[in-house]
Amino acid sequence: MEESSCSDSKLQLYSYWISSCSWRVRFALNLKGLSYEYKSVNLTKGEQFNPEFEKLNPLHFVPVLVDGDIVVSDSLAILLYLEEKYPQIPLLPSDPKLRALSLQVASIVNSSIQPLHMQSVLKYIADRVGSQEQLLWAQFVIKKGFHALENLLRDYSGPYAMGEKAFMADVFLAPQIAVATERFGIDMAEFPTLRKIYGSCKALPEFKSSLPERQPDALQ
Repeated sequence: MEESSCSDSKLQLYSYWISSCSWRVRFALNLKGLSYEYKSVNLTKGEQFNPEFEKLNPLHFVPVLVDGDIVVSDSLAILLYLEEKYPQIPLLPSDPKLRALSLQVASIVNSSIQPLHMQSVLKYIADRVGSQEQLLWAQFVIKKGFHALENLLRDYSGPYAMGEKAFMADVFLAPQIAVATERFGIDMAEFPTLRKIYGSCKALPEFKSSLPERQPDALQ
């Protein structure tokens, strides 16, 4: 595993440049103004199965956040931890209704979209029924989730999912939309609300610095 010291902060993020789950956490850390040390886990080389990493996350997934003697895996759990430990720049709205909606959006991406098209799932499908079915499955689960998100956010969004400021919902949406369009050919014209939110996020410096290609372990 490669290391890149971005600061002298005690926060350490075990990440892989192309992982959308890691991308969420990078975006969130940037929005909260928290510096961290980037620790690369090369999933292509199987570094997630190294004994050192297995101690941090027996599921062998990134991201993992280490804060002193506290270890948190899973992007949603990490963001909720950051909200409690570092509340000075919140990623959840104070309004209870918007707070619940933001969490719902994050949960939909985290549990009902991304896990269903992760590489291990797609490989399983391709090995058994073919690569064409692999793509069709990914497009099906993404569109199903995006239709739900479009309906949920249509009456609430401004430039961002919850209005005038980027919150946790945006942190989960923006990387997912990028993956949907760039890897799976999803046409966002079908989802104008989500497309608008993504456009706003893309302009943020905090999002730009979280881009996969800007990470220390990005393939050149």
